[in-house]
Amino acid sequence: MPADLYARYMDAHRNWADHAAGCGTCTTTRPGCPDGIPLWERYCRLQDAYLTHLCTRGTQ
Repeated sequence: MPADLYARYMDAHRNWADHAAGCGTCTTTRPGCPDGIPLWERYCRLQDAYLTHLCTRGTQ
């Protein structure tokens, strides 16, 4: 699962970065349009999940 989580996290980052680069209202650190909001939320959710995984893997 961690490899899959990392791949989904990186894919979400690429999708967000591609959108932000071509969008006139979104920035790389904040969504600004209706199309960008779900991309940003998915990226943030997966980033949180991946970082949580990294923090907890040593405690198991």
